[in-house]
Amino acid sequence: MDTQKTKEPQYQVIVEAATKRGVETFGLRSSESWHEDPKHLVFRLARYKFVAKMFSGREHVLEVGCGDAFGTRIVQAEVGKLTGIDFDPVFIDDVNARMVDRWKFDAKVHDMLDGPVPGEFDGVYALDVLEHIDPAQEKLFLKNSFAPLGKDGAGIIGLPSLESQPYASPQSKAGHVNCKSAPELKKLMQEYFHNVFVFSMNDEVVHTGFHKMANYVFAIGAGKRD
Repeated sequence: MDTQKTKEPQYQVIVEAATKRGVETFGLRSSESWHEDPKHLVFRLARYKFVAKMFSGREHVLEVGCGDAFGTRIVQAEVGKLTGIDFDPVFIDDVNARMVDRWKFDAKVHDMLDGPVPGEFDGVYALDVLEHIDPAQEKLFLKNSFAPLGKDGAGIIGLPSLESQPYASPQSKAGHVNCKSAPELKKLMQEYFHNVFVFSMNDEVVHTGFHKMANYVFAIGAGKRD
């Protein structure tokens, strides 16, 4: 069967690529976002871009709670190697089923409450995860998450702000048991790092503005405590 020809020849490579390797698919979570609220996918990918730029040049980075890992490639493009873990086998099965050679990475099932991930990393990040952790277990979760960091490693935690919760969807509220204000997140991260830097985020824009008006907050930790 002849390949369909585009009217502008510079776009022909798109058709040829799709014919050769097929069209890539969304992950489980990203597919639902694209169907129900497409703009939310932009917000989520912007969070990954922020992590990617903060961790650019790192040798081996760990993503905690990768979910369907749809945004993981954005970080992969900036680091030497990436490992992703999630406690839910459904998501890891989905990630591995969609894995392609160009963007291959280690994706495995691991519950951070059971212990640290073996190995050593110079960057660890968790996006939209801490708010799902029972407050009574948050210190165990963070201790295990940051345990494999070397002395020059850095950690990033991103989560919806406490102030944003009156506007959260019913589905989000059902799982959000531990949202925090920016000062609360900074104080918590200071237990694990000597230096903590906090950023606000509204939609896809990261900034240093008034945290009480932010719908998402980031904390970057550097200088790991013993």
